[in-house]
Amino acid sequence: MTYNKNLYTSSTSALDAGIVYDQTETKMQSEINADLKNTLNQLNSIYRGKNLGSSVTAAQYAEISAGTFNDLFIGDYWVIGGVNYRIAAFDYWLNTGDGSRCQTHHVVIVPDSSLTSGKMNNSNVTTGAYIGSDFYTGANSNTARATAQSTVKNAFGSAHILSHREYLMNAVTNGYESGQFIYDVEIELMNELMVYGSNIFHNLSKGTNLPSNYTMSKSQLPLFQHRHNLIGNGGHWWLRDVVSSSDFAYASANGAANRDVASFSLGIRPAFAIKA
Repeated sequence: MTYNKNLYTSSTSALDAGIVYDQTETKMQSEINADLKNTLNQLNSIYRGKNLGSSVTAAQYAEISAGTFNDLFIGDYWVIGGVNYRIAAFDYWLNTGDGSRCQTHHVVIVPDSSLTSGKMNNSNVTTGAYIGSDFYTGANSNTARATAQSTVKNAFGSAHILSHREYLMNAVTNGYESGQFIYDVEIELMNELMVYGSNIFHNLSKGTNLPSNYTMSKSQLPLFQHRHNLIGNGGHWWLRDVVSSSDFAYASANGAANRDVASFSLGIRPAFAIKA
């Protein structure tokens, strides 16, 4: 943004422009500060993609805590343990939830690559939806979720992982999600809305009931709005949406939306948020 100082020092120029300014340096600086503040509030619309180093600094955590996010942009990333942890959104879950709505400023992170791989279920069923899956519960020796969560917490520290409230699906009827509840969430698989900005394979209702599509994660992450090529990361990775009585949704290596049977082993690329 370019500022014309003449507008502040020449009343004729200001009036010709249809703008009336206080002709003082103090007023000029306050106008600039206001514009900069507006820019900071629109950081979800700006992509940079800068390497921020191997850890989140105290100064960066202070910016996150204040909700100012100075010198942090969508696409910026920390390289920790050989993984690029990339900023996907600012305050995505702020003011969402039930009685204990999220009031903590935060930065949503999505790793560039899958942290591990695993199945959604040991057999080709979607009974219990995401909450009832072997992946979520750890049944049938499914350790994929626990492994991914441990990797993230080791990278950032458990105290810096945001806990927030989220509607997650917990029942399936005739191949569509038919039940849900609000759960405490830290590190989970994304849904199609977060990745693609719309439901594609996600089976809502088959026209027989009101869709159980209640979710706080209801819009595409700015990261994927700006960089569609980061959806296709060279490997297939699971999403949490039920597609049918046997299939869950996933994002394919080439970036296309897809679905596969629950017992297929795919990458685990969760989303989470960090806080001060």
